[in-house]
Amino acid sequence: MRIVVAAVGRLKGPESELSARYLKRASQTGRQLGLHDIEIIEIRESRAGDPNKRMIEESIALANVIPKNAIVVLLDSHGKDLDSAALATQLGNWRADGRTAVVFLIGGADGLAANLREKANLRLSFGSATWPHQLVRVMLLEQVYRAATILAGHPYHRG
Repeated sequence: MRIVVAAVGRLKGPESELSARYLKRASQTGRQLGLHDIEIIEIRESRAGDPNKRMIEESIALANVIPKNAIVVLLDSHGKDLDSAALATQLGNWRADGRTAVVFLIGGADGLAANLREKANLRLSFGSATWPHQLVRVMLLEQVYRAATILAGHPYHRG
């Protein structure tokens, strides 16, 4: 099963390094579990002056990278707060169901358009706090790695 993280904005500095570290770990662990082709797609932030127009432009760009028949997971502060084991179980279930791709969408500062939010199979939250989208990407990649270790029975996940 292919895993895609599609995010508005580019990572720089320490966040980029940490993201790359978890991406590499997730790819290595996931490969043996049928979680392959874990990739990041960065969407350029819109330069529109109007926040609503920025949101629409970024949402269109994100929608254009969603693989056909993919499970769509939207990172949303109002979404479901799954613990690591539940996320691992969900990924395992999608893999067992023969789903070919899961795409995680991380919007920009202005959020995502309603029509894109409606496409989500799951809205995932990392709690009620507001997180910078750069950190959300790092946290998501860590959780994908953690999910892979849980599915593999690896001792990384002890909580």
